[in-house]
Amino acid sequence: MRVLVITPTYDEAPNIEEMLRRTRAAMPDADILVVDDNSPDGTAAVAGRVAEELGHIEVLVRGEKEGLGVAYRAGLAVGIENGYEVICHLDADLSHDPAVLPVLVDTLVAGHADLVIGSRYVPGGSIPHWPLYRRGLSRVGNFYAGAVLGTSVRDNTSGFRAYRAEILKDIDYASTRAKGYGFMIETAYRVWLAGGRVLEAPIAFTDRVRGYSKMTLMVAAEELLLVTWWGVRDRSQRLLTRSRRK
Repeated sequence: MRVLVITPTYDEAPNIEEMLRRTRAAMPDADILVVDDNSPDGTAAVAGRVAEELGHIEVLVRGEKEGLGVAYRAGLAVGIENGYEVICHLDADLSHDPAVLPVLVDTLVAGHADLVIGSRYVPGGSIPHWPLYRRGLSRVGNFYAGAVLGTSVRDNTSGFRAYRAEILKDIDYASTRAKGYGFMIETAYRVWLAGGRVLEAPIAFTDRVRGYSKMTLMVAAEELLLVTWWGVRDRSQRLLTRSRRK
């Protein structure tokens, strides 16, 4: 089975080498794709040097920083075009432990799933060292997304995932509209709407040690607005369909 691991980067020069080495150790037979949004700190150059040493690593440098969702769509397009059967993605800042990648892939295959999410909010998952206000915001945001969209996914915003490539085609991933972290909510929701099987595997999500977070109020606002719009749109459509049937 051909596996591609995608990591989007922007100003991750202090982390990318360790991340790539740990990913290669965890998934020696997988290919790795770094999608860099033209980082001014030279992230792409560091990744390129490591790629020459380790092999089976490609670095895709985009023209500018347009958002996490845009970077993921670019990476997924490479995976689909090149015939990978399983496509994973994780953060480059080491908040996601690459050693867990085989667990996600094995769960995908053994569970006959379409999407496996590395989850902080299932039994065994954790968020070490997070302050209470961050835990509260994250839990409330994920609860809101699940309640409004009507899914059973507990960690909608997790970026640690393994997809079956066919489901990405089925949900037309290229037409997703979220530019930021809402991309994770949107794709999971589309898989659920398509009748795909979504499983969650417990992970420990650790805070980054080096660099800075890319989360902003604007990104959070986009998530809130999109989730609300999807929920209102789809519930209204279902009510209209029921009314017509009656």
